[in-house]
Amino acid sequence: MPALTVKNIPDNLYQELKYVAKLHHRSINSEVIACLEHAFLHNQITPEQRLKNAQTLRAKIQPDIITEKDIMTAIGEGRPQLLLLLLVYPTII
Repeated sequence: MPALTVKNIPDNLYQELKYVAKLHHRSINSEVIACLEHAFLHNQITPEQRLKNAQTLRAKIQPDIITEKDIMTAIGEGRPQLLLLLLVYPTII
């Protein structure tokens, strides 16, 4: 199993880590591993769950609330040439 050495930990951070480890009845090493797991693995979701979340959000969107013109205007913001082109030739989309 790989090992990790962390150097120059600020005193206040180390004291907090030590305190939280004691609260959880863990060694400092075990607390660091738990924190890393929580930070990196806690938010992982499966592709199926990600798709389900997207479908749930999509179902909440009201159709036709944003028009194609609204989208093109938003794309053109900060791009005067594109906005001018769309105003002059609105059918190019």
